[in-house]
Amino acid sequence: MTAIVLLLIFVDTRWLGTRKTFEWFSTAGRSIKSGLLASSVISAWIWAATLLESSTVAYKYGISGPFWYAAGATIQIILFAVIALELKKRAPSSHTFTEFLYLRLGKFGHKVFLLFALLANSIVMAMLVLGGAVALNALTGIDITIACFIIPLSIMMYTYFGGLKATFFADYLNTSFIFIVILILVVGIYFFNPHIGGIAGLFEGLQLASTLNPVEGNSGGSFLTLASIGALIFGIINIIGNFGTVFVDQAFWQRAIAARPKSLIKGFFIGGLAWFAIPFALATSLGLAGIAMHLDLSPLEVSHGLVAPITISTLLGEVGGILILTMLFTAVTCAGSAELVAFSSLFTFDVYRTYFRPSASGRQLMRISKYSVLMFGFGIGVLSLSLFHIGLSLQYIYLSMGILIGSAVGPISLSLIWKKTNKLSASISALCGLLLGVFVWLFSAFSLYGNISVASTSHDIPLLLGNLTSFASGFVLVILGSSIKPDNFNYNITKQRIVVAEERIRSLIKEDNDESLLKKGTIFGYKYGIFFTLILVVIWPLPLFFSGYIFSYEFFLFWILLSIVWTISAACFLIVKPIIESKQEISIVLSNLLFIIRSKFQIRNYDNKFSLSQNNTSDENPINPNFKRILVAVDGSMSSIRALDYASHAFQVDSIIYVVHIIEWPDDYEQNTEYDPELMKRVEKEGRLVLSSILIKNSKRCERVVKIGDPANKIIKTANDLNVDIIVLGTKGLGNADDLGHITRKILSESNKPVLLLN
Repeated sequence: MTAIVLLLIFVDTRWLGTRKTFEWFSTAGRSIKSGLLASSVISAWIWAATLLESSTVAYKYGISGPFWYAAGATIQIILFAVIALELKKRAPSSHTFTEFLYLRLGKFGHKVFLLFALLANSIVMAMLVLGGAVALNALTGIDITIACFIIPLSIMMYTYFGGLKATFFADYLNTSFIFIVILILVVGIYFFNPHIGGIAGLFEGLQLASTLNPVEGNSGGSFLTLASIGALIFGIINIIGNFGTVFVDQAFWQRAIAARPKSLIKGFFIGGLAWFAIPFALATSLGLAGIAMHLDLSPLEVSHGLVAPITISTLLGEVGGILILTMLFTAVTCAGSAELVAFSSLFTFDVYRTYFRPSASGRQLMRISKYSVLMFGFGIGVLSLSLFHIGLSLQYIYLSMGILIGSAVGPISLSLIWKKTNKLSASISALCGLLLGVFVWLFSAFSLYGNISVASTSHDIPLLLGNLTSFASGFVLVILGSSIKPDNFNYNITKQRIVVAEERIRSLIKEDNDESLLKKGTIFGYKYGIFFTLILVVIWPLPLFFSGYIFSYEFFLFWILLSIVWTISAACFLIVKPIIESKQEISIVLSNLLFIIRSKFQIRNYDNKFSLSQNNTSDENPINPNFKRILVAVDGSMSSIRALDYASHAFQVDSIIYVVHIIEWPDDYEQNTEYDPELMKRVEKEGRLVLSSILIKNSKRCERVVKIGDPANKIIKTANDLNVDIIVLGTKGLGNADDLGHITRKILSESNKPVLLLN
């Protein structure tokens, strides 16, 4: 996957004209469309916990577990889209959400929420690596210590070179792969596996398991009901905790910043609803299959999230193990890459540039970003290994994360949408909420179980009380403080004082910052965000919960088929939509590939025909023999290759041929400080590699020249500087002109040198 992503980055920069600037590395050019955004949102939200913990709660609570996992982690993505659009309105040029908070809340507030953001990064990344390492150990026997460093290393490879754009490419590949594998697993379990006996066999197995091992707190002790006290408690903890890991995690803000405003709401909504299908379908099938087969798993195996790997290995043997391992590894690496880029942005913008080097150049920022990727990657390996040896499982970290970061959700959201939010109250409420949440968590564990330990603090009630306290107090305290002493913040400050250095990105932001469009998107987001939230956590589950309904076979069949159809629909959309949106870019890439293949054969045929015609014609040469200095412009098009080949044959042996390749770039880059000199050198070096790959007849009398700027202007200027006798070029370049290309026309009209055109 790393090799494919690096190849895509090469194609993106070489053939599609994307520039490797710092903006490109950290924000992917702020031009991501809804299809790719939806894939990326899903990939960033597919943690090890998504594939492992969701099956664990299915194994513990039955069919209600996967539903509450899915619903409890979908609504945050939907509601976050609205808040993220507010950031687009308030600070369209921001790179991180904490960059906005620096101006909104001051230095103290910035440091407080930067701490929460880095904590969220560390928690999420540690869960990814720890869950992946334990699963790798269970499936392959590889040592957990080695696994804790293999995973970050694989993530760092393409993140280091490709930045956020590489993450988006990897996300699309990962999401497509995971949905295909999920469909294979789900269909195989329900319809083809002899151990289960189809949907009817699974239903009978669950009924038998409910009789033999009834679930405490479930209606009738059944695994086939949404009336589950344990699952409901888990659902509440899940909802609160995931608000923290979405609203406080720079990885999601990064995606919102990279997206165009008109794509943001649609991309996050589709991403959230499509992500729902993953735990809804996968965890339902694997978790319930584990119950129906009466797998005897130890509490330690369950807490480490090994229900899914053990179940699928039992059902499908080595093939199942390979599928779940590959799916898990790609999920962990892609979500991990998102966290690496997020940490890199926070460290570069909010630590290095804000407090150490405010005047840092683009080259310095790029270097710090890459170093921070390496630093965070290795650091997380150490942290994950430490958590494992302390005895903290994936389940424990997942259920406690809301206590640690949930108190920041209210202050961050209100700082964006409410101008009266008091900056001191926002900062203090987040810190007080954290302290209150931890105190209630530990105090309730001690009161109920007589001690404070990993075991006592991992029970449902202390976790529930701690999560609720942290989340609610963050909102209550900031509203109370802001009501007593309200601010009246002017959001024009954040619009004007956060700037982007690159002119092209500034123009794009200005074009997209349409107030009426943003207002319409915000209204749509609030309206449908609330609607989907009510559907998923109120209208759908609560009637089934309060009625105590136990599924009949017909309703169970409907439930399973609904999960399969939902997954198929999501997969089709997520795989096809980005391709449709990128059809123009794909067309360019395919054209270049065909050109490379075709040119090898055509040039060979042309050489043969040219040699034959030279032998059959007189010694008269229509070209002026006094032309000693020839400039040939080469852009990779077929006609430019023919022009070069013709010049190498037609002009006299003692003439000099200057083979010129122009890398298209604004002509003002030498005077404009926004362009990084180191980047220009790298671009010029890549241009030389392009020329060196072109085979030239009689190459000893050729000089290769690479220039950066407007192609026509640079060709004319280079011809004058070199004092050439004639310019040779193709009638049209890589564009779609019918007769003469626009560069050719400009050279013909403005150059004072003779020009020879070849079709």
